[in-house]
Amino acid sequence: MKMALKNTESRMRLATSTMKPMTQQRLSRISSLCYALACTLLLAGVPARAQIVEVGDGGPGPVKAQHLTAELTTLGPQISAGGHLQAGLVLTIEEHWHVYWINAGDSGEPPKIKWTLPAGITAAPMQFPPPQRLPLGPLMDYGYEDQVAFPVELTAAPNTKPGKAHLDAHVSWLVCADTCLPGKAHLGIDIDVVNGPVPAPPVIGALGQGITSIPKPLPANMSATAIGDAKQILLTVRTGGREEDVEFYPFDGEQIENASDQAVQPQADGVRVWLQRASDSTALPKSLHGLVELGGGENYELTASVTPGQVPPAPVQVKPAPGSETKGLTLISALTLAFFGGIILNLMPCVFPVLFLKGLALVHSSGEQQKRQRLHGLIYTLGIIVSFWAVVAVLLALRAGGRQLGWGFQLQSPGFVAVLAAFLFFLGLSLAGQFELGLSLTSAGGSLANKQGYAGSFFTGILATVVATPCMGPFMGAAVGFALAQPVILTFLVFTALALGLALPYLLLTLNPQWTSILPKPGAWMEVLKQLTAVPLFATAIWLVWVYARLYGNDGVDRMVSLLICFLVLAIAGWVLGRWPARLTAGIVATLLIIFAVALPLIRVRAAKTQWQPYTAASFEAARASGKPVFIDFTAAWCLSCQVNERAVLHSAEIESTFITKDFVLLKADWTQYDPAITQELASVGRSGVPTYVIYPAGEKSTADVLPELLTKDTVLQAIQKDSPKN
Repeated sequence: MKMALKNTESRMRLATSTMKPMTQQRLSRISSLCYALACTLLLAGVPARAQIVEVGDGGPGPVKAQHLTAELTTLGPQISAGGHLQAGLVLTIEEHWHVYWINAGDSGEPPKIKWTLPAGITAAPMQFPPPQRLPLGPLMDYGYEDQVAFPVELTAAPNTKPGKAHLDAHVSWLVCADTCLPGKAHLGIDIDVVNGPVPAPPVIGALGQGITSIPKPLPANMSATAIGDAKQILLTVRTGGREEDVEFYPFDGEQIENASDQAVQPQADGVRVWLQRASDSTALPKSLHGLVELGGGENYELTASVTPGQVPPAPVQVKPAPGSETKGLTLISALTLAFFGGIILNLMPCVFPVLFLKGLALVHSSGEQQKRQRLHGLIYTLGIIVSFWAVVAVLLALRAGGRQLGWGFQLQSPGFVAVLAAFLFFLGLSLAGQFELGLSLTSAGGSLANKQGYAGSFFTGILATVVATPCMGPFMGAAVGFALAQPVILTFLVFTALALGLALPYLLLTLNPQWTSILPKPGAWMEVLKQLTAVPLFATAIWLVWVYARLYGNDGVDRMVSLLICFLVLAIAGWVLGRWPARLTAGIVATLLIIFAVALPLIRVRAAKTQWQPYTAASFEAARASGKPVFIDFTAAWCLSCQVNERAVLHSAEIESTFITKDFVLLKADWTQYDPAITQELASVGRSGVPTYVIYPAGEKSTADVLPELLTKDTVLQAIQKDSPKN
């Protein structure tokens, strides 16, 4: 799972710390339920530990913290006045844990160091060696495992006083595996400041490796260019020779889809790399700033201007993302892994309730003819296989058309995630006992799923596939990675093995009806157990809410609210069904409510045309000095009136166009957290709370025009007209 994102996003990253990416091998040991439940706790503000204890007494270390050891070191003991010395932070990390690069990817937080240095000595920013990819399902982070050194260059001014100098450092980090733990240490080291030259120390050890691996600026004999369209950016790096392998790591977040495969095409004088743009990016970036890692361990930092243009289709042979662990796999081993991975999928929180309900239906139908039960099992299996084939066919077709997608690509679609989350939440309400949809397939909530005949079993298989797509069970990562790199027929063969594994438990029961005799007899226990199965569904729905919010980037919180309102309306629909069961009128009302609920998170929000700058004393003074009229929106996230005014009036197309036409400077004074500067500005206009809206006409000596708390379009338009410069 970028943790501690900027502003709201930073809190989101911290909330999702449990979902930090890890290698596929580790991912295979953890079920989706663990992630969903952990995310629930973190979103509720429950930290992984009650308190972060700073380790270390100010010495160089190494000092032991939770799951890693921290040490401060230098290449040599001396620094000359007017010279430089390489120091560094070395982290030795326990197996299966990791820390983060400067751009942590989809979530995470890089290590930080805060120096207290004697007079005359300064420290440059901490440098970061090239990272590795840390995948988890549809997410991808960048970081380090095992051991990493972060170099820091120290500089002594020419007039620095000779003698002992103590370098004091407070270090903080985030270390993650299946959970994430923040940590901090107090470190320090003594060096000697001397007059005259100091022999160059050898570049050895962990710090030496870190220094030599730091990416260098792109040499003058190399170049990088990029073109981009609405969905992709094509980066071309010219090195003067053919490059067979390349990895690109962006320094700037929210530009590319971190988890997407990077298609590579060697060129006679370099290489071309296809990068999928971030799904929430609204404008093509002006430049691409990142680290390019070439074969042979060469690392370069580059900045390439992005020119708008039509990106040609990527080559079909997509290079698998690092961490897919497909090396050494044969077709037989991939089929075996896929089959057993499908079996284990039945225990995942998304799938198990469906299998459980199907099992209940089998208990109730134990008196049916054996032939009929077996046919139900075969048709259920057919539904799973056909739906797997359909998903794989769509995936391969999109990849052939130039889209760089992997298994679980559906979760990159906000619409799919919203509908799936709403469905699981509504099914959870039924299982919890709010209303009864019946025990045939299984409460999937539709006429198809409630059919008593073979159609019900077929669509139960489809349902099992749909709810299995967010899950990546043990053994699946390597098998799926292998399958997607093979010819079409082999790809379908591996996914068929996965489908058969998913269908196997229920199929075996139907093919061997005598086994049902070992199942408990129907009774009250069934209702209790059915209600308990609602818990993993609700937990999975919570995780999908988080995924949905992340797909919208900076607008994720607002979009998440629309999905939560969808859940509220679904709960009302469930109450209607439970209050008046089997009533035609209740069914019609509930259906209308369900349609309305599902439509809420699917509505596309119009992109804002105006740019609001954060209010600060400096931005306010600059705005007044610009000679333009200034509009200040004093607002807060907890102020309901503020949100209504913004959505209904300030962000309407008419008002935004007028702001642009009249050349207003727009400032947003966010008072969600107490800010004394905003409080003082409110007092200066005679207000003590929000919402407050103020227009300063052009001219530094103009007086404030305070608008009413409740805005209408007419009110704002009249005020804009009155306070705009007269032509």
